[in-house]
Amino acid sequence: MTAASPAAAPAPHAPHQDRTVFLLAHTGREAAVRSAERVVHGLLASGIGVRLLGNEAADLELPPSVELVGEIGPGSVRGCELIIVLGGDGTLLRAAEFARASGVPMLGVNLGRVGFLAEAERDDLDKVVDRVVTREYEVEERMTLDVLVRNGGRVVHTDWAMNEASVEKASRERMLEVVTEVDGRPVSRFGGDGVVCATPTGSTAYAFSAGGPVVWPEVEALLMVPISAHALFARPLVTSPRSVLAVEVQPETPHGVLWCDGRRTVPLPAGARVEVRRGAVPVRLARLHHASFTDRLVAKFALPVAGWRGAPQ
Repeated sequence: MTAASPAAAPAPHAPHQDRTVFLLAHTGREAAVRSAERVVHGLLASGIGVRLLGNEAADLELPPSVELVGEIGPGSVRGCELIIVLGGDGTLLRAAEFARASGVPMLGVNLGRVGFLAEAERDDLDKVVDRVVTREYEVEERMTLDVLVRNGGRVVHTDWAMNEASVEKASRERMLEVVTEVDGRPVSRFGGDGVVCATPTGSTAYAFSAGGPVVWPEVEALLMVPISAHALFARPLVTSPRSVLAVEVQPETPHGVLWCDGRRTVPLPAGARVEVRRGAVPVRLARLHHASFTDRLVAKFALPVAGWRGAPQ
């Protein structure tokens, strides 16, 4: 594929009946619109069918061969080989909601700032299309979280998260008083802004901002990170992937709120209990290269590494 504009792209071949890609883009931005058109035309020119949301396609100049669906959900990606996501981590987390439910792997192209979940950058669009066409990518699975909310002993809400489930105060003026628990045993009681329970994938997101450790994706573990805790012992914890983490909102404290991946929320009345365990269903990510997570960490956070001479030979 060349860098030619969509209008100059070659005439598309008939799509392979067994190969369709779903494209999800944050089309509210001009850069995303142009990038989406470029990817669509590149895939069509190589004989791969493309499916988009109808409301996103309205912002794009597309040929009639593009398949449109009315709403997003597991059914809208059924039969697709990949979900290509153009945007930042927020757009990728949006795509993860139906990638998980459908089992279709997603491939992220970062159009935002950090884009830790993305596999490629805006300048890599040509390579992304070429690798998809030739199937030069691998698929890996990432841990998720299953989240349960109890109130009065009854389960009142279930949810999931790819990055984190956070229990937070709902009122800025008052601290949230909680007791944290691991595997049925209490760990600490403190007041603060809340607690983040995260996967290794989420260790570089909210948990990192709250002072938690960076955990390599291949490490199977759960994280519990207090947020601005007023306590002598309220340190980040890394537990077994088989552990069950719990956060109990104390009866005498103001109500809190549960956030899953910063996208879905549910109020937590005083006395509510949030339980977090390893998710039964992972999210599948498509990878284009074998770059180490260390290199990704250095690049995404622009870490200073000048002076490194390498390991002794």
